[in-house]
Amino acid sequence: MTVLVFVEPDDELSLQAVTLARSLDGEVHGLSIGPAQAPVDVLHVAEIEGTYAPAASAAALVQLIEQLAPTAVVAPGSDRGNEVLAHAAARLDLPMAANVTDVRGDDVTRQRWGGTLLEEARVHAELKLLSAAPFAFPVGSASAPGRVETFVPDLTGADTAVRVVETVGASTGGVALADAKVVVSGGRGVGSSEGFAILEELAALLEGAVGCSRVVTSAGWRPHTDQVGQTGTKVSPDLYIACGISGATQHIAGCKGAKKLLAINDDPEATIFSHADYAVIGNLHEIVPAITAELRKARGG
Repeated sequence: MTVLVFVEPDDELSLQAVTLARSLDGEVHGLSIGPAQAPVDVLHVAEIEGTYAPAASAAALVQLIEQLAPTAVVAPGSDRGNEVLAHAAARLDLPMAANVTDVRGDDVTRQRWGGTLLEEARVHAELKLLSAAPFAFPVGSASAPGRVETFVPDLTGADTAVRVVETVGASTGGVALADAKVVVSGGRGVGSSEGFAILEELAALLEGAVGCSRVVTSAGWRPHTDQVGQTGTKVSPDLYIACGISGATQHIAGCKGAKKLLAINDDPEATIFSHADYAVIGNLHEIVPAITAELRKARGG
């Protein structure tokens, strides 16, 4: 038997998807659009000219499915992974189970509502199309595949009609939010765009990044690229410091991958405290500068 996994270059979520694929019975084959490193038995590299086109990637995936006849197809639980697999499901007229955390034969457990709800479901199809829930599986090593084979998929003009024409990176000079080991994030309680200065100072001292909640971007205090949440960036730092954030479900969906969560809020009933490893009840405008001052003192600066 064969399990096929869609992988993206330099993508941690793809390595998590490989872990899910490895847990299923069968030889693991991978599909990448262009060169990639993935610990699969065979990596099939699709040569597609130009930038990312979801329908073209899905066409390559479907053609490889028809060639290999796998029992399951796994994709990372990323925007692109879910998008490509959804396109493939539509082409094959098959159901797709997104954000899966466990597979037991035809039965799967998957995350709903940003990870706040676990759903037990059954996949009624001989070919299972599954995307791995982010951070639900350990990351395997990004080692080289056992064998690499290239192919040129048969594409139509419609397959490449919609593609990425430009990528604009976040206008930050420091560490990227998704890669940061420490994230200092602010919510409504910060009060204003100027109020983020103390968070930026703490983040810089910790060599981390500054994040925020949706209400902050809606108010225009920070750009959308800084938003952590279900509709923003999903982060998995070693430490997440939530300052003045109430703890809405959508925000928790974005930071639940953090190893430790420190919450600072002057409302003792704030929902964020039920998710926190450490809680400080008080005025963040006093507490955050105090933390920064103690860190500088400990470092002799």
